[in-house]
Amino acid sequence: MQTKDRTLGTSFIPSHAELPPEHFSDEQWRSGYLCQELNLKAQLTKRASSNKPMLNFSLPNAQLESINLVNRTSKSGYVLAHGDFYRANFHNAHCFKLDLSGSSLMKADFSGANLHCANLTGCNLLGTNFDGAKLDHVIWGDRVIQEHQAQKAQTVEEQIDYYQQAEEIYRNLRLATESQGLFEIAGSFFQREMTMRRKQMPRYSIKRALSKIVDLFCGYGEQPLRVVTFTWAVIFAFAVMFFFSGLQYSGQPIAFDLSQNLLNNFEAFISCGYFSIVTFTTLGYGDITPVSPLSRILASAEALFGSFTLALFVVVFVKKMTR
Repeated sequence: MQTKDRTLGTSFIPSHAELPPEHFSDEQWRSGYLCQELNLKAQLTKRASSNKPMLNFSLPNAQLESINLVNRTSKSGYVLAHGDFYRANFHNAHCFKLDLSGSSLMKADFSGANLHCANLTGCNLLGTNFDGAKLDHVIWGDRVIQEHQAQKAQTVEEQIDYYQQAEEIYRNLRLATESQGLFEIAGSFFQREMTMRRKQMPRYSIKRALSKIVDLFCGYGEQPLRVVTFTWAVIFAFAVMFFFSGLQYSGQPIAFDLSQNLLNNFEAFISCGYFSIVTFTTLGYGDITPVSPLSRILASAEALFGSFTLALFVVVFVKKMTR
């Protein structure tokens, strides 16, 4: 049967279903007309085997179930970047090391697919289905594109909409990676999810300020080392304050004194540091005591900080280790 080529619009030629895979040019792959071809999987597999980059291919709603896009002849995968795969069906597809960077994978179905070591940097992952997919060592990139778009938004409404999309994406990625036992990467997705939720709050609200403090303090429970850093920062800060407010040991003052040499002042500061540590940890040996009302207030405040911080560190550390 003779038909008219729908992309070239020239003379009569056989239909696409009757043509060999190598017939289709990259311009035709980018046109979006080939997504309904009967032999689409075979044609795309044949095109990929040429090892030439497949850039800007448009295959929305394409049925690519169980397609094999694994480059067995090279250590690097095929390049299928910056394409449009809206609602494409990649169910049970083999995409080991496949480079999909910059592509629109919005609402695409990768359930059961092997995405081990795939590159998904800069992809639109809104509504993408990763149920049961193998996600080991996937390259996700630092941020999803909606987060970058939010930073460039012209209006507050547009910015909040992008942050909502980003939150949804991070939540889906967290759930998908958790189901695969990838708890470390799931933790980072949870942290980004909470950050996106915070950025939807009014800029100068108390709720947003408290959320930011929790992020700085422990990364929403995902960064126990931040608690350790905060601990030493508090201990050092109080040591400095004790150094100038004054302590005493066996009736002898411990404080900064201009009449003393550098070594004596350094020894006094070390003693203040020791007192700060035992106060923070609520050990309270009693050998060094605060003397002025200010130093007593500082000691009480540090003890409260210490009790809260140590309890929080235990919670965060146990949460990370029990995964």
